[in-house]
Parts: sequence; C-alpha cells; structure tokens
Amino acid sequence: MPNTSFPPLNEQMDLIRRGAEEIIPEEELAAKIERAINTNKPLKVKLGCDPSRPDLHLGHVVVLQKMRDFQDLGHQAILIIGDFTGMIGDPSGRSKTRPALTLEETRHNGRTYFDQATKVLSGKRLQMVYNSEWLGGMSFAEVIALSAKYTVSQMLEREDFHKRFNDEAPISLHEFLYPLAQAMDSVAIKSDVELGGTDQKFNLLVGRDIQRSYGVEPQSIITCALLVGTDGKEKMSKSYDNYISLNDFPNDMYGKILSIPDELIATYFKYTVFCNNQQVEDIRAGLADGTLHPRDTKRRLAREVVARYTSPGTAQKAEEEFDRIFIQKAAPEQMESFTLTEAMTVVDVMVAAGLAPSKSEARRLINGGGVSIDGNKIEDQNATCAVTNEAVLKVGKRRFVRLVHHA
Repeated sequence: MPNTSFPPLNEQMDLIRRGAEEIIPEEELAAKIERAINTNKPLKVKLGCDPSRPDLHLGHVVVLQKMRDFQDLGHQAILIIGDFTGMIGDPSGRSKTRPALTLEETRHNGRTYFDQATKVLSGKRLQMVYNSEWLGGMSFAEVIALSAKYTVSQMLEREDFHKRFNDEAPISLHEFLYPLAQAMDSVAIKSDVELGGTDQKFNLLVGRDIQRSYGVEPQSIITCALLVGTDGKEKMSKSYDNYISLNDFPNDMYGKILSIPDELIATYFKYTVFCNNQQVEDIRAGLADGTLHPRDTKRRLAREVVARYTSPGTAQKAEEEFDRIFIQKAAPEQMESFTLTEAMTVVDVMVAAGLAPSKSEARRLINGGGVSIDGNKIEDQNATCAVTNEAVLKVGKRRFVRLVHHA
C-alpha cells in the first residue's frame, strides 16, 4: 500500500520544480518518488560541500533550501563534507588550478558545517558524512580502475577544462580526478538524487555515469541557480571573497546586504528569503517604475535576511546599530575592549585585537585610509596608540574595538 505520510506525487513535483533550474531526467525522478511512496522508503538526497573555508554562505542557501524541500516531503538528506575532495579543489568555473589544502585543514573547516546547514535544513532526516571515509581508503589500484572508466576526451568536454586546454593553460592531472572522486561519493551512499549549482552539472552527470559503471542505479540531478556575490559580478564564492557567511555577525550580514548592487535586489529576495514569483515580480516592477526606493527595499531585504538566519529581534537590533554607526556616525553601543599595558603601534594593536590577520594586511588597511582612532585617520604605518584613558579604534566600515589604557 502507498505510504500516506508522503504527499502525492504531483504535490511533491510541484515543490521540487519550484526554484530548480533543471531536473535531469524529470520523468526518472517522478518514477523514483512514486516508488518511494509505494514502498514507504524515502529517497536519499545528496549535497556535497567542500570546506575550503570554515563557513557556508548565502550562495549555499539556494541549494540547501531545495534539500530542505525534500526533507519536508519526507525524504532523507545526506550532507557530504568533502574533506577529501577539498584537498583537490573543485575546478568548476576555474581558470587555473586551486591551491592545495591538507586533510587537517579541510577537516578543521568542516567542523561547523552541520550547525550552519541546520539554519536552513531540519535536524531531522539529516545525515552528515565525510567523504574521506571511503575515498581515503581507496588503493592505487582502485584509483586506476576508477580512472579507466572515463576518457580524457570526455573530461575535455567540460567547458572550463576545454577553455584552459585551448588557451594552453595548465591542467593538473589531479583535477581530472575531482569529478570522479565526487562521483564515488554517489556510489558510496547510493544516492537517488544529487543537488548542485548550475556550475556543477558536469560533475553531477559524471556521478550518474560512474554509479552505472559500479552497478548502482544512477541518481537524478537537480541544479539550482548561482547567486551573484556582493561584487555584482562573480558567483558568490569564498574564493572570490564576495560572500555573506551564515556565520557572519548580524551587523555585518545586514551591512553586506546593503552593499549589493541595486540590480540584485529582486534576485536576493528570490534566493535568500525565498519570496514567491509574484512577490519577486512586484518588487522588480516597483523598483523599475519608482514606486519602490532601492535603499528602503534593500533595508527591508537586509532585515528579512538577518531575521531568517538569526531572529527577528536580532534583525531589528542590527538595523538600529547600522543606523547608529553609518547615519548618526556614532560608535557601536557594544564592542570588544583591548587593554594597552605598554606602548604599541597601531599595526600591532590591529593584529593583537583581531582586526587584521597580519601586519602586512594592517599596513595595507592604513595605507588605504581605512583606520582611525576617535575619528582621526591614521596615516603613518608606524604610528603608536597614544591613549591616556579610552579611545575607539575603527578599521574599515564595521570593525571597532575600544582601547583601554592600563598603567
């Protein structure tokens, strides 16, 4: 008998189609869902994330929300942390080889992914696994056998590889292994469905081929749109440093949303807070005919983003703090303190207080005019912090620390 705990097939397909760019092949996915209903066995829905940095961002949210749709329909979500594939680095959309990471670095970066992902996903019907569990144990003979299942000409059909080959740009052999390694994830967990951005289509299709080669039923594929980053040019990516992290402080998240180009406002309403198509079109039309002001609409967007990934109360406080700093030109009400027990340069204080990752970056910020103490711009890289009582050190637009002199 069909499982009445699953919604009907047409209802499931309507939700799955919403926000999806492509379903490959759609009729195959429909058949899998119908089988799940009839056998009372949920589909295994896979999403892989390579922890090149220790945070997920709003670009990930687009596909995470599609995974949440499957969870809400009663299916099993499997989040694969690519600690092993992260050492290779996904070459998708890349014009050059990524820098290599160690397994320790990717493991460290992936530790917080579960907590971040559950800002979108339900903790129920969610499994998180590391792909080093199966990839790390493969012998060289097994890697050779896997490599034999795909040809160089098939790899060069991939747009970024093809372009690099024609441009005589280097392609390292290990980059050819990335799609095969990702495909082995699908073999290992026997995924029924794999999700990814549109830039992942080649990798996902390789997964289907390799599953078939290993006697596993090939997965269906769903691709989702790529969210353009805060620069308004490239896809949101940790590599391009144009991302808004789910771990950002609410004030930073709010401010970064306000920094996006006006032409992205409607798109962000669609893919970060998931307004329906009619709401998005109303926003787009209002911005075009002038009935909606870009600044006010962007402030509404910023409130909704912060509220969705933290809480409504936090969003309100983030807006008030933004107004206090950028409109009233006042320092934040709350900020970290740094105690000066001896004479220190501004550069040393910036590094010690966590306002700059290195002395060279601190000097670059000073040279760029982005550092001030009590509103007085610091122009000398060798300047010392002359604080007799208290002062506010500001770095960039949003980073503050209260300097406290202690004799």
